Amino acid sequence: MNARFNPPTTAPAPGLSRRQVIVTATAAGGALLVGCSPTDLMAVGAQTEVGAFGPFIKIAPDGAVTLVSKHIEFGQGNHAGLAAIVAEELDADWDRVGYEHAPANAKLYANGTMGAQLTGGSTAINNSWDQLRKAGAAARAMFVEAAANRWSVGVGEITVANGVVSHPASGRSATFAELLEDAARVTPPAEPQLKDPAAFTLIGTDRVRRKDSLAKSTGQTVFTLDVQAPNLLVAMVAHPPRFGAKAASFDAAQALKVPGVVGVHEIPSGVAVVAQSTWAAKQGRDALTVQWDEAKAETRGSAEILARFQGLADGSATLADGETWQSFESKGDAAAQTGGAVFEQAYDFPYLAHAAMEPMNCVAEVKGNKVKLTFASQGPTLDQLNVARLVANLPGAVEIETLPAGGSFGRRANFQSDYVVECVHIAKKVGEGRPVKLVWTREDDMAAGYYRPLVHHRVKVRLGADGFPTAWTHRIVTQSIMKGAPFGGGGVDETAVEGAKGSPYLKAIAHVDAQLLTPDAGVPVLWWRSVGATHTAYVMEHTIDQLARKAGQDPVDYRRALYRKAGAQRHLAVLDLAAEKAGWGSPAPEGWTRGVAVHESFGSVVAQVAEVKLENGEPRVGRVVTAIDCGTAIAPDQIAAQMEGGTCYGLSAALYGAITLTEGRVDQTNFDTYRVLRHNEAPRVETHIVPQPAGTHPTGVGEPGTPVIGPAVANALLALNGEAITAQPFMKA
Repeated sequence: MNARFNPPTTAPAPGLSRRQVIVTATAAGGALLVGCSPTDLMAVGAQTEVGAFGPFIKIAPDGAVTLVSKHIEFGQGNHAGLAAIVAEELDADWDRVGYEHAPANAKLYANGTMGAQLTGGSTAINNSWDQLRKAGAAARAMFVEAAANRWSVGVGEITVANGVVSHPASGRSATFAELLEDAARVTPPAEPQLKDPAAFTLIGTDRVRRKDSLAKSTGQTVFTLDVQAPNLLVAMVAHPPRFGAKAASFDAAQALKVPGVVGVHEIPSGVAVVAQSTWAAKQGRDALTVQWDEAKAETRGSAEILARFQGLADGSATLADGETWQSFESKGDAAAQTGGAVFEQAYDFPYLAHAAMEPMNCVAEVKGNKVKLTFASQGPTLDQLNVARLVANLPGAVEIETLPAGGSFGRRANFQSDYVVECVHIAKKVGEGRPVKLVWTREDDMAAGYYRPLVHHRVKVRLGADGFPTAWTHRIVTQSIMKGAPFGGGGVDETAVEGAKGSPYLKAIAHVDAQLLTPDAGVPVLWWRSVGATHTAYVMEHTIDQLARKAGQDPVDYRRALYRKAGAQRHLAVLDLAAEKAGWGSPAPEGWTRGVAVHESFGSVVAQVAEVKLENGEPRVGRVVTAIDCGTAIAPDQIAAQMEGGTCYGLSAALYGAITLTEGRVDQTNFDTYRVLRHNEAPRVETHIVPQPAGTHPTGVGEPGTPVIGPAVANALLALNGEAITAQPFMKA
């Protein structure tokens, strides 16, 4: 996902930045809070204990080091890299370093790229790099000073390694545990001396591995579904079958007869059944009779929505009030260009479900206007803000205990905190401070919306005599993800155009006219792993291959020429590395063909060469060679894992992924109708990391591996049969 908290569009007060100007009416009496930064506002009411070594590091009496991570762990393994940054600067014993989730406190734990406590946009390592290096270095300096004072020697004579502080000249040494009390009394330096990256001994090695594998493999990790508490109740909700509908009336008589059911409550999102067990709650929900008010519901099918988007792009449909084309890339005069061949193509992309293995869930305790939430919170700031409005309290007073999650891909963080607010509504109805666990089934999760938006692209390219583009006209029609962002908005929705905007191909072309249109539809949409790149990468890369084919040129050489013209050295480097490792230019294995794609997202550049063949008319992907430029590679093994997972996730969407609606009702309910990639279909993924100078700032890894595989496979199929694939998924249901 790629959340951005944009500044408000109103003029700022003198002396304040636009981001600092927040005027918000809270539910607590409509009070005005003016001139507060978002992080200051969110911290009001929070009670967070900070130890001697700052908010990010805890050191136990036995010397064990714990990273307090402001980023949730939901399978991506970011904790390993984050902990390694601290351990490297602290010179801790890596085997005795662990992690825990930070409490909800945006003033201490905000994501520096977003202005809120939130994990997303492949920013966990990126935005923590400097912060955690300084935290680790400051803690190390405290131990060094404590040892120097104890031994009456200069701090320059002290060394630290593997959690042991030493004075080589005298042979004295002490562990972190032995120096802990003295070190805790030392004032941490404001600007500690950081290590020379050339001296790193942990970062960049295969020693940096996940810390949670054993606990997860043995069932010790506690997920939200595992939470138990005295007097805990379980809730399930009957949701309306169409987006925008609400309950008109309901009959709970049969539900209340189900053993274990203790209550039925109407809430804004539907009708909740509360019971003493999950099974009782499900049986009770099944026994409900609900009449729905669909006066404001979305009743169109996805095919109808797509047809309108297509008409808006080609001019055959009329713009509605408020619908305006917005330019996101413009130079020269594309419309005035004449002569040369013209290439035109249109592309369609469906709604996509996140389909995380753990559906949405939450545990809430409400006592008056005090709330404790226990669940996998991807965006604590968003969740605090939305829940505070509901219970008439300050956001910082909403306590959140963040648990690990079984996947998210962006779904667990949205501007409405939909399932979290739903849980709090139910807990309020139950009352008496009883904890309530909201459980969604796979069917609930699949039909709840917040999908990757449906998207339509139209591209028109004018070509010169050499076969290279001279003018590029581009139209994108899709719903806006950022509409309704809490801290401002307006202008072009960058999540819809990222990957097309700023493309090196457009930089190499003299005349560009690229515009976005974001019509409304009644289907809730959200970021989805790699966000805009999920469709823009495909359009740009599959178009480039078609242009290379039209020009009679090798697609790798064609890209190289464009990258050189654009000065895109990072793109050129990953392309060259992937091509070399894949054996591009030599024959593919018998029966296989190769396709290539390159894309930049979240600060990283990824190239992939996919080997593909057809089996019974269906594409089979065997080997995928990946090259990535992600700055400093803190955890090479974890980077490879993310490239493997991202590739499979992207391939799953390209081949099979589609959420469709019929008369406003979602057609897919579970993995029997929303097919995902199976184990026997997973390709063999090789990952090669472009070497970088020591200390280069790291960039994103969690998402950049996802958008490249689709066009790489499509380009292999183009090479095989000469046919472009202009709609996803490749395999129709």
